[in-house]
Amino acid sequence: MPEELVLPNTSSIESKNIKPRLGFLGVGWIGRNRMEVIANHQAGEITFISDTVPQNTEAALQAVPTAQSVNALSDMLTEDTDGVVIATPSAFHAEQSIQVLQAGKAVFCQKPLGRNLEETQQVVEAARQANKLLGVDLSYRFTKAMQAVYQVVQSGELGNIYAVELTFHNAYGPDKPWFYDPKLSGGGCVIDLGVHLVDLALWTLNFPEVEKVTSSLFSKGHKITNTQDTVEDYANASIALASGTHVALSCSWNLPAGQEAIISAIFYGTQGGVAFKNINGSFYDFVAERFYGTRTETLTAPPDDWSGRAGVVWANRVAAGEKYSPEAEEFVKVAAVLDKIYGR
Repeated sequence: MPEELVLPNTSSIESKNIKPRLGFLGVGWIGRNRMEVIANHQAGEITFISDTVPQNTEAALQAVPTAQSVNALSDMLTEDTDGVVIATPSAFHAEQSIQVLQAGKAVFCQKPLGRNLEETQQVVEAARQANKLLGVDLSYRFTKAMQAVYQVVQSGELGNIYAVELTFHNAYGPDKPWFYDPKLSGGGCVIDLGVHLVDLALWTLNFPEVEKVTSSLFSKGHKITNTQDTVEDYANASIALASGTHVALSCSWNLPAGQEAIISAIFYGTQGGVAFKNINGSFYDFVAERFYGTRTETLTAPPDDWSGRAGVVWANRVAAGEKYSPEAEEFVKVAAVLDKIYGR
């Protein structure tokens, strides 16, 4: 997917003065950030905003005064919009995405696209039937550090990649109650953080077939087996790929990690290794490093203003007239792995 490795370039759009008209459903911190980045890159015209929290709406309108506030998603869909950016609680992602797609609009949704494999499949099928572009905010793909890692792996210079180590420990936990209700969230730290890790591994390795998944899930230090009633705050998973590669995943909320976050995706091959990882416990600053035995070469380092970049790329693709892309099937493949981690 070379288009996903290209950083946003709005010059062609600006020269043609073509911008998709976009609605934003949910403009809390993340939704407003994505809106502002798209506006700042002139990648889309922010036409409609909707949020159930008045303060969120007010803050969004201050950032983009030309936008119009509407009461509900249905109000956006009757207007002349090209796409909708969805940043609502996870329980609504699938239903709202399908509603937008069936109205003939493109969708860019926060992760997870669905609370489980079935919901994710339904959204992707709706996009296929509507022939509309479907994007998910898998934001780490679009960091310069992860793109450098991807390019090293794709070059083949690592030889046979036999192991991948994935980590996302968040020393904090979500502050919204719905995150802790599996019926609303679909799960805990795995579906919140692990979704990024699984996506990065499979994407970088060209989505090989997954043969076997085993996992151990914990809540407040105790192993859990009933994921229908309890969300996990710590998880380990072992993912065996048909290629022979072994993927080890570890993620958590509220872990006493000694820093705010530990985030990494490390690929080991017979000819060396390459790593994407955060530095100094940051949620935002990442490096790419190439490993040669005992020697490390830095490939990329901060600064990198990557926040919201995935949305800009999606908006550029909408502006270019792109319709449904088979790459949406990747969302289904990631969801299938998450379901296996949860034993569903």
